Amino acid sequence: MSRVLYIGDIHEPCCHPGYRRFCLDLRDKHKCDKVVFIGDIIDFQAISFHAARPDLPSPADEADLALAGVQKWYKAFPEAVVTIGNHDRRVFRLAESVNIPSRFIREYADIWKTPKWRWVEEIIIDDVHASHGEGCGGLHPAYAQMQKMLMSVVIGHVHTAGGVDWLANPQKRIFGMNTGCGIDEKSLAFAYGKHFKRRAIISAGVVLDGIPYHEVCPIGPGEKYSRAKFKRGH
Repeated sequence: MSRVLYIGDIHEPCCHPGYRRFCLDLRDKHKCDKVVFIGDIIDFQAISFHAARPDLPSPADEADLALAGVQKWYKAFPEAVVTIGNHDRRVFRLAESVNIPSRFIREYADIWKTPKWRWVEEIIIDDVHASHGEGCGGLHPAYAQMQKMLMSVVIGHVHTAGGVDWLANPQKRIFGMNTGCGIDEKSLAFAYGKHFKRRAIISAGVVLDGIPYHEVCPIGPGEKYSRAKFKRGH
């Protein structure tokens, strides 16, 4: 069976500066042989159906910053699967809204210069279903998804959810894992949530020979991946 690293939503260019190093360390610690990005690789705050914040980068500038960020992830994880997130497909949704056929839109791997990444809607590895998790919500979104799928699942999407829930019967044991995310809550792109009482769980997941483990990223003051120990862009 596989040893899979599941990386949470990174929302480039708004990723926590210590998150990539954390994910690299997890891969090495657990000797993972597969990597899955759970979606929302790009934030696309400037390209959406919501009102844009004037203090944030323009669509062109955000795209340049996002590409630079994605390339750092691509260098760190040159072979991976990406389960496409709702933020990733914003350009495609906007194109559809003005009747632009998909034949005129470039592929994700081409746009973000990731020829060895496989961009998919969902993937099953060792009877574990992974997808971004659109349509899921609540306190235990992965558990709800697991009940719908009748199989073990891994999802992201809900930034405030992280951890593993189990369900078992006399014949079968299945789990639902929320990966958490890798966002930088101090980014202006996430200012909408500054008054929320529940905050993002900065974390990732691994599934080792079919057993899930949720790993929280230590980003508090003085901890290994704290902001002070990393410079943006390094």
